[in-house]
Amino acid sequence: MTDRIRLTGVRARGFHGVYDAERQHGQDFVVDLDLELSLAAAAASDDVADTVHYGELAERVVEIVAGDPVDLLETLATRIAEAALGFGLVDAVTVTVHKPQAPIAVPFGDVSVTIERRRAGR
Repeated sequence: MTDRIRLTGVRARGFHGVYDAERQHGQDFVVDLDLELSLAAAAASDDVADTVHYGELAERVVEIVAGDPVDLLETLATRIAEAALGFGLVDAVTVTVHKPQAPIAVPFGDVSVTIERRRAGR
């Protein structure tokens, strides 16, 4: 059985993109995470130490988005996935990074990249 923790709509301002204006002015990014892990120990103990503290995870996501700029959403999503897998209980993670203000010349609602990563051996 796989349990999940979903964290959606984490917002932060970042300076990612391939264009100079994106690096100079920045824009808002929105991140969704879907963690796969066992929650049985947490359910039995009722102790936050036996699960992933999603507040701490959200803060780490904001640090990454607001941190060192990258050109591609793929790179940003990978950094976030690696951080999520750094929480020892996480077996796998799906990360979606939205860039709703992307410099696209036609009307659009959103652009996003979604990646899935699994801990080696799990």
